[in-house]
Amino acid sequence: MFRTRLLSGVLLVIIALATIMAGDGILAAVLCLVSLIAYRELIRACGVHTEGNAPEAVGMVMTVVYYGLLFMTLYVDGEQADVLAKVYPVIVIAVVLTMIVFLFTYVFTFPRYKAQQIMASMFSWLYGPVMLSFIYLTREGFAHGKYLVWFVFLCSWGSDTCAYAVGVLFGKHKMTPKLSPKKSVEGAVGGIVGAALLFVLYTHFAVNRYSQASLSLLLVAALGAAGAVVSMIGDLAASAIKRDHDIKDYGKLIPGHGGIMDRFDSVIIAAPLVFIGLMLIA
Repeated sequence: MFRTRLLSGVLLVIIALATIMAGDGILAAVLCLVSLIAYRELIRACGVHTEGNAPEAVGMVMTVVYYGLLFMTLYVDGEQADVLAKVYPVIVIAVVLTMIVFLFTYVFTFPRYKAQQIMASMFSWLYGPVMLSFIYLTREGFAHGKYLVWFVFLCSWGSDTCAYAVGVLFGKHKMTPKLSPKKSVEGAVGGIVGAALLFVLYTHFAVNRYSQASLSLLLVAALGAAGAVVSMIGDLAASAIKRDHDIKDYGKLIPGHGGIMDRFDSVIIAAPLVFIGLMLIA
């Protein structure tokens, strides 16, 4: 089991490196595919899936439309567009349009689908595809995005590794005993401090040295700590959904890890926070 999990993890890192470094349309296409899988996992976990599922189809179609709009907005005539002036309206329009399409589906198929199913479908669309898209927005929306985007993974996977190590060595006090009995307060503190340190080291030795960015190490440390906290909440929230619906994993796509939501639960929440933080300090 450990060997399978390790090999899957290594493969994930290689794919992440290749697609994020490539950026542009390759990253958009891969993230769109990942988002489609994440959305499908979420609605099935929430019990939305039924035969001939219209809400699932709506979410799938609007995910492709959403990523298409982002790609076309960020790259107009081959030039990088102004993220502030262009991207925010596109996100708002896409969210509102998707909500309207879900409501049309609810009304014209009534009473086939319950209100809870439509609301769960919209929530799953926001939770999966929209939140994941901030990886693409961070990579392509900033002038130094190919360096800055790695903050997302440092505060999610990096803080998780630090939290695990500190928890194993010093963990005594349970953080959320009913939700995740193995997580400790000491581990959480270790994850927060570890993420802040990782952010500072990465900024000093990579971002500020090899790009034209000049980020404050103090502000970067604060962003790393905040990102670690949010990543932990994302991890626990995904676990809470599984417990609410009595399932072990969201899927079986990644051997040893489960589904996309099992592996990217913290990344999904960290990405928007890192994007917002970088908008303030970069």
